[in-house]
Amino acid sequence: MIVAGSYRRRRDTVGDLDVLMVARDGSAAGDKLAKYENVANVLAHGPTRTTVVLRSGLQVDLRVVPKVSYGAALMYFTGSKAHNIALRGFANDHDWKLNEYGLFADERRIAGATEEEISRKLGLAMIPPEMREDRGEIALARTGQLPRLISLADIRGDLHVHSNWSDGTAPIAEMASAAKARGYAYMALTDHSQHVTIAHGLDATRLARQIDEIDQLNEKLAGFTVLKGAEVDILADGSLDLPDKILARLDLVVASVHYKFDLSRKAQTERIMSAMDNRHVSIIAHPTGRLIGERDAYDVDMEAVIAAAHERGCHLELNADPDRLDLNDINVHAAKAGKVKVAISTDAHSTGGFANMRFGIDQARRGWLEADNVINTLPLARLQKLLKR
Repeated sequence: MIVAGSYRRRRDTVGDLDVLMVARDGSAAGDKLAKYENVANVLAHGPTRTTVVLRSGLQVDLRVVPKVSYGAALMYFTGSKAHNIALRGFANDHDWKLNEYGLFADERRIAGATEEEISRKLGLAMIPPEMREDRGEIALARTGQLPRLISLADIRGDLHVHSNWSDGTAPIAEMASAAKARGYAYMALTDHSQHVTIAHGLDATRLARQIDEIDQLNEKLAGFTVLKGAEVDILADGSLDLPDKILARLDLVVASVHYKFDLSRKAQTERIMSAMDNRHVSIIAHPTGRLIGERDAYDVDMEAVIAAAHERGCHLELNADPDRLDLNDINVHAAKAGKVKVAISTDAHSTGGFANMRFGIDQARRGWLEADNVINTLPLARLQKLLKR
């Protein structure tokens, strides 16, 4: 059994769940779903399909298929509508028919049991589910030029982390220990700057004390480094919330917008570009400011921001917090096309927050990122060199 659809493509939000399974008795499988304690309403129930609505309001479609059609059904129910139309057109070019039951030459099924079998027959490399959106992936699969998408195992550290010095819940040492336990070689401590008063942001004096504490902690750590950083507010005029004198003591500065979301497109874009003019700024955090289901992205020209980042040697964050996932997949792809490297960071405010890295990886894969496109896949020495502008 597998969940297909937009969930398998790792969309940042899903409208429903498409569950696919092979079973001898589809009615029995449907019975189990229909009797699930969290089902509020059964919309359909038959030998091949059962549809329910959960108490949460989420619709779940269970489809039962024969083993010989499993791969075809998985392809059909995973790809976006546009991808599926393009793939069927590709099969038609070979005088074959592709549908959820298999790949057919006239009435004879020539493939269908697995996605790999169908791909081989079509002469295509296996397209990762996250790429099945009809954005050119079929042409790349045809010529063997699909990217080797980044995986969670490629990540060597987290570059946006908070502690109880600002609005985090754990001391720096505990955050470092949790990051090290995940197999990381480094972590950047980036507590808020003073403008975010609600988060108990740091002024220059407190940040100087924190820098000293990190230096002392690094002397005790073996095989792990805490990078000295800060999440510094970009003020409305594009200047930074802390003076250059203290920023110069940091390994990296993560700059972000936390207020004045309603500026005009021109003003918001210029604000972010002005922040990147500061040579201490390494990364622009959650660049569009969206909170999924709560706040839309502010109006900003991401094409101009990406071009400015490339020109200045700055990097953009893909914030892995599932409430943000900012950059979105389209902007991630644009950053790659614009030769701007990305930092996939969790914005962790607790030790459990590090687990959100997987959501950032999903988003990165939807944007076609490879390990070389992401700065926190680098070993520490190379990363430190890259962060110096």
